[in-house]
Amino acid sequence: MSDDKQQPATRIVSAGRRKAWTQGIVNTPVWRASTILFDTVADLRQATRTPNDGLYYGRRGTPTQWSLAEALTELEPGAAGTMLYPSGVAAIAGALLSVLKPGDELLMVDSVYEPTRAFCRNILAPYGITTRYYDPLVGAGIADLLAENTRAIFLESPGSLTMEVQDIPAIVAVAKARGIVTLLDNTWATPLLFPAIEKGIDLTILACTKYIVGHSDVMMGSVTSGPEHWEALRRTAQSHGQCVGPDDAWLAARGLRTLAVRLRAHEQSALAVARWLEVQPEVARILHPAMPDCPGHTIWERDFNGSSGLFSFVLKGGDDAARARFIDGLELFGIGFSWGGYESLALPIDPATIRSATQWKAEGPMVRINIGLEDPADLIADLDAGLKRLHGNAAEPA
Repeated sequence: MSDDKQQPATRIVSAGRRKAWTQGIVNTPVWRASTILFDTVADLRQATRTPNDGLYYGRRGTPTQWSLAEALTELEPGAAGTMLYPSGVAAIAGALLSVLKPGDELLMVDSVYEPTRAFCRNILAPYGITTRYYDPLVGAGIADLLAENTRAIFLESPGSLTMEVQDIPAIVAVAKARGIVTLLDNTWATPLLFPAIEKGIDLTILACTKYIVGHSDVMMGSVTSGPEHWEALRRTAQSHGQCVGPDDAWLAARGLRTLAVRLRAHEQSALAVARWLEVQPEVARILHPAMPDCPGHTIWERDFNGSSGLFSFVLKGGDDAARARFIDGLELFGIGFSWGGYESLALPIDPATIRSATQWKAEGPMVRINIGLEDPADLIADLDAGLKRLHGNAAEPA
């Protein structure tokens, strides 16, 4: 186990690498198992009495999964444990179901990832759990929205489309005063840029598919919990049969070891691209938490340790067809969902269609881009050619 006094980049390298699990190998080996064999009936019965303390059954994990979960826990000062899930959405579902019951109300940020909204609509509502959406910039004003049955507040900061940065300390203070659970989708920042448990969040969620894995080849999610909610989280995950395969866990652990250096590269390149886009005549607005015009920028400056590679921008006028011309002709940006991998991506987004508590208005069509690990000069040249295509004043690339 790593030392709490170490810097996060050092903990990433050492966390979860118990000698009992690595057996002298640098990376914890891939332990593939369903059945675990015991020497005696007494040993089997002892394992069933303490199923969380060692090898018991493959669904409960092996050292491959445990080492990744422990590493993620060690990146969150004050955390009690981490559960792994087969996707980010599964992690969100597991976290919410561990704290909500029929008759409860959930306050959900209006800028939330659309599949989270779908889960609230398609699963929580039929279970008798009400979801009410709130303005991401409400801050301490969330106190005015609480009802007698409000059990949890879900945050996503920044929002994965429109990038509003929430005043997490203010919301956490209100929630703690009322005994309300706080959950944060922290995928954009990771624990390196925003240590959520240390900041007072009860349950912090990562779509590990993104920056933890880093190579766009594994689906995985995680939920890291403070002490108060850890047992309920673990019990809920195990009762739902949630588990991840050891090969996926091994790939995620390998990606985790380079997270610090990758995030720095993503940050530097994304800022270079954002600053270039900011002065282009075809661009109306940049939505990047580190840029002054982004909603909640001053909160980002106060609370975050840096920025990552995902941001959005608004085109100045034009229509969907012009936006499609811009994106279709890009050579270095793939067109696809997700983000956080080494390759750059561009995606048309229309956040106004999914808002329910607030209105989203923009000067033109919007594009979200994931800045990968390519040279930013090449990415800028590609975007420059794309902006010239907006109004049909440049030829398509050969």
